Amino acid sequence: MTRLLIIQTAFIGDVILTTPLLEKIRQRDPQAQVDVLVRKGNEGLLANHPGVHRLFVLDKREAKWRNVFSMIREIRQTRYDHLINLQRFLTTGIISLFARARRKVGFDKNPLAMFYHRRVKHAIGEGTHEIERNLALLDDLYGSGFVPPRLYPSGKDYKRVQEYQQGDYVCLAPASVWYTKQFPEDKWVELINLLPASTRVYLIGGPDDGGLCDRVKSQVQHPDVHNIAGQLTFLETAALMGQARMSYVNDSAPLHIASAMNAPVRAVFCSTTPDFGFYPVSDDSRVVEIPYKLYCRPCGLHGFMACPEGHFRCAREIDVQQLLS
Repeated sequence: MTRLLIIQTAFIGDVILTTPLLEKIRQRDPQAQVDVLVRKGNEGLLANHPGVHRLFVLDKREAKWRNVFSMIREIRQTRYDHLINLQRFLTTGIISLFARARRKVGFDKNPLAMFYHRRVKHAIGEGTHEIERNLALLDDLYGSGFVPPRLYPSGKDYKRVQEYQQGDYVCLAPASVWYTKQFPEDKWVELINLLPASTRVYLIGGPDDGGLCDRVKSQVQHPDVHNIAGQLTFLETAALMGQARMSYVNDSAPLHIASAMNAPVRAVFCSTTPDFGFYPVSDDSRVVEIPYKLYCRPCGLHGFMACPEGHFRCAREIDVQQLLS
């Protein structure tokens, strides 16, 4: 039996884009035992996943380094055949260095990549999807080939959202951690007002997004808008989005939840571009962006808390009708 450890301690979307590795391993080596290390707060994404044997959870917010070395001690109790590190930063490089594994693979950008047995080039900006970059870490083990992401809501998750699934509805996730990745508030209001009155609108997001959703709801004229931000878990949100007529999102985590459910989605890209490789991969998916090249776009990989140029044209000049066409 092959034993693998996969390390991905980044954010929500990054964990979702790790699931294609789990799917490929299940396809090619169904008897493999796969353990996964994630950061605290993201463990709910992989609940019920049939490809996960054990889930390690690292708290990076409080007493980070004490927790890192405690995690190393825990991981070292197992001798792995393969360690796959998807992170490009020092913390996971240290964990990988001290973990017990016959073979260690990771991206060349990690500061401790010289200790890997195999280093894979990681290049952003040429259009390769992050899923393809991640799957390249498995190429020599399980062959090439694209595999979409997937989440596994439970029967309980689906039952939890049944009350919301009466009639025709859409999901709308207006928030992003970064201001320049977030479609402006008034644009979301304009979009909602253009939707048919017979279509229920659910404003979704995390607990911190409730204020923005309240402001959007207070400005719309649409008669059937509901703010449920912070009321659902990751997998409950996935269950809801999976049955929605459409989901409207930013370049943020809900985009990847839609992809993992193969749900219809329209994704607004403001300061970032699809060339970074984080575009949706649902069968019915479309990127919405300004229809011309703007001199300052993209201004950064992750976005900023304010437009560096002060005009925010990459968002302000998107026609809302693009999301409806």
